[in-house]
Amino acid sequence: MTTLKTIEELETLYGAPSKASLVKETTVVVPQYRAFIEASPFCTLATSGPEGLDCSPRGDVPGFVRVHDQETLLMPDRKGNNRVDSLKNIIQDPRVGLCFLVPGSTNCLRVNGEAHLSTDPDLKAMFAVDGKEPRSVIVIKTRAVYFQCGRAIIRSHLWDKEAQVDPSTLPSAGEILASLTDNQVGGAEYDAEWGDRASKTLW
Repeated sequence: MTTLKTIEELETLYGAPSKASLVKETTVVVPQYRAFIEASPFCTLATSGPEGLDCSPRGDVPGFVRVHDQETLLMPDRKGNNRVDSLKNIIQDPRVGLCFLVPGSTNCLRVNGEAHLSTDPDLKAMFAVDGKEPRSVIVIKTRAVYFQCGRAIIRSHLWDKEAQVDPSTLPSAGEILASLTDNQVGGAEYDAEWGDRASKTLW
């Protein structure tokens, strides 16, 4: 196997980036990029810490990540499984990367920046749903913001109805847990109860 070991080898293989791929990058959220963030119900959050890397899915109603100002984004940390891998990483290493998806759009938006966690009462109150506040808010200072061209989404047919996979053809969470724990955790009962449990703990 031939391995690329230097930046020079990589640049020789791939060539120079196009002008469009360079001029699209800004350090702040311009109005055109704000439109993507406000339309997006889903993004991934990449973090880095002493134990390695993490990439976490984040989803809510469109615009759940709020543009506080041109260089500040606010993301509520909704209920989950309390592993808090991303939050542990942010405390130890503030560097983050986000990729926003908008259903139906072939473009996505990438944001790199530095983050910290806030428990400010006013910030948490901004994101309350049915009187329930997030336990913390991720405050992100932008360092690079740019759109990603649609080739990956086009190749994957991500939004095509015909490309949707029947969930019953995949292992369920209960089946995975049961397999990993010799049936001590998970199983059919876990799957049967999960939908109702999740619907009651979204916020």
